[in-house]
Amino acid sequence: MIEPIAFGFNEETAADNVFQKNDAVPPEQIQKQALAEFQLLKSKLERAGIEVITVRDTPHPHTPDSIFPNNWISLHEDGTAALYPMYAPSRRTERREDILDILEENGFIINEIQDYSNAENENIFLEGTGSMVLDRKNKIAYAAVSERTNEELFIEFCEDFEYDPILFHASQNIGEEEVPIYHTNVLMSVGENFALICFNLIKDLKERKLVSDFLRVSGKKIIPLSEEQINCFAGNALEVATKSGEQYLVMSNTAYQSLNIGQIDTIEKHCKLLVADLSTIERYGGGSARCMLAEVFLPRK
Repeated sequence: MIEPIAFGFNEETAADNVFQKNDAVPPEQIQKQALAEFQLLKSKLERAGIEVITVRDTPHPHTPDSIFPNNWISLHEDGTAALYPMYAPSRRTERREDILDILEENGFIINEIQDYSNAENENIFLEGTGSMVLDRKNKIAYAAVSERTNEELFIEFCEDFEYDPILFHASQNIGEEEVPIYHTNVLMSVGENFALICFNLIKDLKERKLVSDFLRVSGKKIIPLSEEQINCFAGNALEVATKSGEQYLVMSNTAYQSLNIGQIDTIEKHCKLLVADLSTIERYGGGSARCMLAEVFLPRK
Protein backbone atom coordinates (compact mmCIF):
# COMPACT_ATOMS: atom_id res chain seq x y z
CA MET A 1 0.00 0.00 0.00
CA ILE A 2 1.22 3.51 -0.81
CA GLU A 3 0.58 6.10 1.90
CA PRO A 4 -0.52 9.33 0.19
CA ILE A 5 0.98 12.73 0.87
CA ALA A 6 -0.70 14.72 -1.94
CA PHE A 7 -3.81 12.74 -2.89
CA GLY A 8 -6.39 14.64 -4.91
CA PHE A 9 -8.54 14.99 -8.00
CA ASN A 10 -6.60 14.34 -11.23
CA GLU A 11 -8.01 15.99 -14.36
CA GLU A 12 -6.03 13.65 -16.63
CA THR A 13 -7.57 10.48 -15.25
CA ALA A 14 -11.03 12.05 -14.98
CA ALA A 15 -11.13 12.20 -18.79
CA ASP A 16 -12.38 8.59 -18.91
CA ASN A 17 -12.97 7.72 -15.23
CA VAL A 18 -16.61 8.64 -14.69
CA PHE A 19 -16.39 7.68 -11.01
CA GLN A 20 -14.29 10.75 -10.17
CA LYS A 21 -15.96 13.89 -8.87
CA ASN A 22 -14.59 17.35 -8.20
CA ASP A 23 -15.79 20.22 -6.03
CA ALA A 24 -14.56 23.23 -4.07
CA VAL A 25 -13.07 21.32 -1.13
CA PRO A 26 -9.47 22.53 -0.57
CA PRO A 27 -6.74 20.05 -1.65
CA GLU A 28 -5.27 20.05 1.87
CA GLN A 29 -8.60 18.88 3.29
CA ILE A 30 -8.96 16.16 0.66
CA GLN A 31 -5.47 14.86 1.46
CA LYS A 32 -6.17 14.92 5.21
CA GLN A 33 -9.38 12.92 4.81
CA ALA A 34 -7.81 10.48 2.35
CA LEU A 35 -4.86 9.85 4.69
CA ALA A 36 -7.25 9.12 7.57
CA GLU A 37 -9.16 6.63 5.39
CA PHE A 38 -5.91 5.02 4.24
CA GLN A 39 -4.68 4.61 7.82
CA LEU A 40 -7.99 3.15 8.96
CA LEU A 41 -8.00 0.53 6.20
CA LYS A 42 -4.37 -0.34 6.90
CA SER A 43 -5.02 -0.76 10.64
CA LYS A 44 -8.09 -2.92 9.99
CA LEU A 45 -6.07 -5.18 7.70
CA GLU A 46 -3.28 -5.52 10.25
CA ARG A 47 -5.69 -6.17 13.13
CA ALA A 48 -7.22 -8.97 11.09
CA GLY A 49 -3.76 -10.56 10.76
CA ILE A 50 -3.09 -9.53 7.15
CA GLU A 51 0.51 -8.52 6.48
CA VAL A 52 0.75 -5.01 5.02
CA ILE A 53 3.88 -3.45 3.54
CA THR A 54 3.46 0.32 3.49
CA VAL A 55 5.57 2.69 1.41
CA ARG A 56 5.16 6.45 1.80
CA ASP A 57 4.69 8.54 -1.32
CA THR A 58 7.28 11.21 -2.11
CA PRO A 59 6.63 14.98 -2.47
CA HIS A 60 8.23 15.11 -5.91
CA PRO A 61 7.14 14.32 -8.50
CA HIS A 62 3.49 15.12 -7.77
CA THR A 63 1.51 11.87 -8.00
CA PRO A 64 -2.10 12.41 -6.84
CA ASP A 65 -3.07 8.80 -7.69
CA SER A 66 -0.15 6.99 -6.05
CA ILE A 67 -2.58 5.50 -3.53
CA PHE A 68 -3.56 3.05 -6.33
CA PRO A 69 -0.33 1.01 -6.87
CA ASN A 70 -1.99 -2.04 -8.45
CA ASN A 71 -2.13 -0.21 -11.79
CA TRP A 72 1.63 0.00 -12.33
CA ILE A 73 2.92 -3.21 -10.73
CA SER A 74 1.95 -6.84 -10.23
CA LEU A 75 3.97 -9.41 -8.27
CA HIS A 76 3.94 -13.09 -9.15
CA GLU A 77 4.58 -16.51 -7.64
CA ASP A 78 7.62 -17.22 -9.82
CA GLY A 79 9.42 -14.14 -8.52
CA THR A 80 8.56 -11.86 -11.45
CA ALA A 81 7.59 -8.22 -10.97
CA ALA A 82 5.64 -6.80 -13.93
CA LEU A 83 5.63 -3.06 -14.66
CA TYR A 84 2.90 -1.54 -16.79
CA PRO A 85 2.32 1.36 -19.23
CA MET A 86 0.01 4.02 -17.76
CA TYR A 87 -2.58 6.03 -19.68
CA ALA A 88 -2.17 9.34 -17.81
CA PRO A 89 1.32 10.91 -18.05
CA SER A 90 0.99 12.10 -14.44
CA ARG A 91 0.76 8.48 -13.29
CA ARG A 92 3.88 7.21 -15.03
CA THR A 93 6.18 8.59 -12.36
CA GLU A 94 4.45 6.36 -9.77
CA ARG A 95 6.73 3.54 -10.92
CA ARG A 96 9.53 3.46 -8.35
CA GLU A 97 12.51 1.11 -8.33
CA ASP A 98 13.02 1.66 -4.62
CA ILE A 99 9.73 -0.13 -3.93
CA LEU A 100 11.26 -3.30 -5.40
CA ASP A 101 14.20 -2.81 -3.05
CA ILE A 102 11.81 -2.45 -0.10
CA LEU A 103 10.09 -5.71 -1.03
CA GLU A 104 13.44 -7.50 -1.11
CA GLU A 105 14.33 -5.95 2.26
CA ASN A 106 11.12 -7.50 3.58
CA GLY A 107 12.34 -10.94 2.55
CA PHE A 108 10.70 -11.34 -0.85
CA ILE A 109 12.57 -12.69 -3.86
CA ILE A 110 12.45 -10.87 -7.21
CA ASN A 111 14.02 -13.03 -9.91
CA GLU A 112 12.99 -10.99 -12.94
CA ILE A 113 11.39 -7.71 -13.95
CA GLN A 114 8.97 -7.87 -16.90
CA ASP A 115 8.74 -4.25 -18.04
CA TYR A 116 5.93 -3.37 -20.45
CA SER A 117 6.13 0.37 -19.76
CA ASN A 118 7.90 1.25 -23.04
CA ALA A 119 4.56 0.70 -24.76
CA GLU A 120 3.65 4.19 -23.53
CA ASN A 121 5.83 5.53 -26.35
CA GLU A 122 3.33 4.02 -28.81
CA ASN A 123 0.26 5.12 -26.82
CA ILE A 124 -0.42 1.52 -25.84
CA PHE A 125 -1.57 0.92 -22.28
CA LEU A 126 -2.28 -1.94 -19.90
CA GLU A 127 -2.83 -0.76 -16.34
CA GLY A 128 -1.95 -3.83 -14.31
CA THR A 129 -4.62 -5.49 -12.23
CA GLY A 130 -6.91 -2.57 -12.92
CA SER A 131 -7.01 -3.55 -16.59
CA MET A 132 -6.85 -7.26 -15.83
CA VAL A 133 -8.64 -9.34 -13.20
CA LEU A 134 -6.46 -12.38 -12.56
CA ASP A 135 -7.66 -15.76 -11.42
CA ARG A 136 -4.20 -16.81 -10.28
CA LYS A 137 -5.30 -20.26 -9.10
CA ASN A 138 -6.69 -21.26 -12.51
CA LYS A 139 -4.39 -19.05 -14.62
CA ILE A 140 -7.24 -17.15 -16.26
CA ALA A 141 -7.07 -13.42 -17.01
CA TYR A 142 -10.18 -11.33 -17.66
CA ALA A 143 -9.94 -7.98 -19.46
CA ALA A 144 -12.47 -5.44 -20.73
CA VAL A 145 -11.04 -3.52 -23.69
CA SER A 146 -10.68 0.24 -23.21
CA GLU A 147 -8.22 3.05 -23.86
CA ARG A 148 -6.35 1.82 -20.80
CA THR A 149 -6.49 -1.87 -21.76
CA ASN A 150 -4.88 -2.72 -25.08
CA GLU A 151 -5.94 -6.06 -26.55
CA GLU A 152 -2.59 -7.01 -28.08
CA LEU A 153 -0.55 -6.14 -24.99
CA PHE A 154 -3.01 -8.08 -22.84
CA ILE A 155 -2.48 -11.14 -25.05
CA GLU A 156 1.29 -10.64 -24.76
CA PHE A 157 1.02 -10.57 -20.97
CA CYS A 158 -1.02 -13.78 -21.03
CA GLU A 159 1.57 -15.50 -23.22
CA ASP A 160 4.41 -14.35 -20.98
CA PHE A 161 2.71 -15.46 -17.76
CA GLU A 162 0.82 -18.46 -19.23
CA TYR A 163 -2.70 -17.23 -18.53
CA ASP A 164 -5.78 -18.03 -20.61
CA PRO A 165 -6.97 -14.64 -21.98
CA ILE A 166 -10.68 -13.80 -21.71
CA LEU A 167 -11.32 -10.56 -23.64
CA PHE A 168 -14.62 -8.73 -23.76
CA HIS A 169 -16.17 -5.27 -24.00
CA ALA A 170 -18.08 -3.54 -21.22
CA SER A 171 -19.76 -0.15 -21.14
CA GLN A 172 -22.15 1.97 -19.12
CA ASN A 173 -24.55 4.76 -19.99
CA ILE A 174 -23.57 8.22 -18.81
CA GLY A 175 -26.43 10.51 -19.72
CA GLU A 176 -27.15 9.72 -23.37
CA GLU A 177 -23.64 8.47 -24.06
CA GLU A 178 -22.40 4.89 -23.78
CA VAL A 179 -18.80 4.82 -22.52
CA PRO A 180 -16.38 1.92 -22.00
CA ILE A 181 -15.67 0.75 -18.47
CA TYR A 182 -12.22 2.20 -17.89
CA HIS A 183 -10.92 -0.66 -15.70
CA THR A 184 -12.01 -4.30 -15.58
CA ASN A 185 -11.69 -4.40 -11.78
CA VAL A 186 -14.56 -1.91 -11.53
CA LEU A 187 -17.09 -4.43 -12.82
CA MET A 188 -15.76 -7.73 -11.44
CA SER A 189 -13.79 -9.30 -8.62
CA VAL A 190 -12.64 -12.93 -8.70
CA GLY A 191 -12.00 -14.67 -5.40
CA GLU A 192 -10.79 -18.20 -4.77
CA ASN A 193 -14.27 -19.73 -4.83
CA PHE A 194 -16.61 -16.94 -5.91
CA ALA A 195 -16.87 -13.97 -8.27
CA LEU A 196 -18.68 -10.64 -8.08
CA ILE A 197 -19.65 -9.37 -11.53
CA CYS A 198 -22.12 -7.11 -13.34
CA PHE A 199 -23.08 -8.99 -16.51
CA ASN A 200 -25.42 -6.18 -17.62
CA LEU A 201 -22.38 -4.06 -18.50
CA ILE A 202 -21.20 -6.72 -20.98
CA LYS A 203 -23.61 -5.89 -23.79
CA ASP A 204 -22.55 -8.58 -26.28
CA LEU A 205 -24.36 -11.78 -25.28
CA LYS A 206 -21.66 -14.06 -26.70
CA GLU A 207 -18.99 -12.25 -24.69
CA ARG A 208 -21.22 -12.36 -21.62
CA LYS A 209 -21.61 -16.13 -22.01
CA LEU A 210 -17.86 -16.55 -22.53
CA VAL A 211 -17.07 -14.81 -19.25
CA SER A 212 -19.84 -16.67 -17.41
CA ASP A 213 -18.72 -20.05 -18.76
CA PHE A 214 -15.11 -19.55 -17.69
CA LEU A 215 -16.16 -18.44 -14.21
CA ARG A 216 -18.39 -21.50 -13.82
CA VAL A 217 -15.93 -24.00 -15.28
CA SER A 218 -13.25 -22.69 -12.90
CA GLY A 219 -15.55 -23.42 -9.97
CA LYS A 220 -16.64 -19.90 -9.02
CA LYS A 221 -19.94 -19.19 -7.34
CA ILE A 222 -21.22 -16.20 -9.32
CA ILE A 223 -22.69 -13.31 -7.31
CA PRO A 224 -24.38 -10.97 -9.83
CA LEU A 225 -24.14 -7.22 -9.24
CA SER A 226 -26.36 -4.46 -10.58
CA GLU A 227 -25.09 -1.39 -12.41
CA GLU A 228 -26.13 0.69 -9.41
CA GLN A 229 -23.93 -1.49 -7.19
CA ILE A 230 -21.03 -1.06 -9.61
CA ASN A 231 -21.44 2.70 -9.24
CA CYS A 232 -21.04 2.10 -5.49
CA PHE A 233 -17.73 0.22 -6.11
CA ALA A 234 -19.16 -3.19 -5.17
CA GLY A 235 -17.09 -4.79 -7.93
CA ASN A 236 -13.88 -3.14 -6.73
CA ALA A 237 -13.17 -5.62 -3.94
CA LEU A 238 -10.26 -7.98 -3.28
CA GLU A 239 -10.01 -11.28 -1.44
CA VAL A 240 -6.89 -11.46 0.75
CA ALA A 241 -5.55 -13.92 3.31
CA THR A 242 -4.07 -13.65 6.78
CA LYS A 243 -0.77 -15.21 7.73
CA SER A 244 -2.71 -18.21 9.03
CA GLY A 245 -4.72 -18.55 5.81
CA GLU A 246 -8.01 -17.01 6.94
CA GLN A 247 -9.68 -15.23 4.01
CA TYR A 248 -11.28 -11.78 3.89
CA LEU A 249 -13.01 -9.82 1.15
CA VAL A 250 -11.88 -6.21 1.43
CA MET A 251 -14.34 -3.56 0.25
CA SER A 252 -15.47 -0.04 1.03
CA ASN A 253 -18.40 0.89 3.20
CA THR A 254 -20.06 2.42 0.12
CA ALA A 255 -19.82 -0.97 -1.61
CA TYR A 256 -20.96 -2.93 1.44
CA GLN A 257 -24.02 -0.72 1.98
CA SER A 258 -25.09 -1.35 -1.62
CA LEU A 259 -25.22 -5.14 -1.20
CA ASN A 260 -28.39 -6.99 -0.28
CA ILE A 261 -28.68 -9.59 2.48
CA GLY A 262 -28.52 -12.51 0.04
CA GLN A 263 -25.28 -11.25 -1.52
CA ILE A 264 -23.69 -10.70 1.89
CA ASP A 265 -24.73 -14.17 3.07
CA THR A 266 -23.25 -15.77 -0.04
CA ILE A 267 -19.94 -13.93 0.37
CA GLU A 268 -19.75 -14.89 4.05
CA LYS A 269 -20.09 -18.57 3.15
CA HIS A 270 -16.66 -18.24 1.54
CA CYS A 271 -14.84 -15.61 3.57
CA LYS A 272 -15.20 -12.83 6.12
CA LEU A 273 -15.88 -9.24 5.10
CA LEU A 274 -13.50 -6.42 5.95
CA VAL A 275 -15.16 -3.03 5.41
CA ALA A 276 -13.74 0.50 5.68
CA ASP A 277 -14.95 4.00 4.85
CA LEU A 278 -13.12 5.12 1.69
CA SER A 279 -15.61 7.77 0.54
CA THR A 280 -13.05 10.56 0.00
CA ILE A 281 -10.70 8.30 -1.95
CA GLU A 282 -13.61 7.03 -4.04
CA ARG A 283 -15.02 10.50 -4.74
CA TYR A 284 -11.84 12.24 -5.86
CA GLY A 285 -9.75 9.28 -7.04
CA GLY A 286 -12.45 7.20 -8.71
CA GLY A 287 -11.07 3.99 -7.20
CA SER A 288 -11.79 1.94 -4.12
CA ALA A 289 -10.43 -0.83 -1.90
CA ARG A 290 -9.12 -3.14 -4.60
CA CYS A 291 -7.19 -0.35 -6.30
CA MET A 292 -5.38 0.46 -3.05
CA LEU A 293 -3.93 -3.05 -2.69
CA ALA A 294 -1.11 -4.47 -4.79
CA GLU A 295 -0.99 -8.14 -3.81
CA VAL A 296 2.40 -9.70 -3.12
CA PHE A 297 2.65 -13.28 -4.41
CA LEU A 298 6.46 -13.28 -4.58
CA PRO A 299 8.33 -16.18 -2.96
CA ARG A 300 10.08 -15.50 0.35
CA LYS A 301 13.64 -16.21 1.34
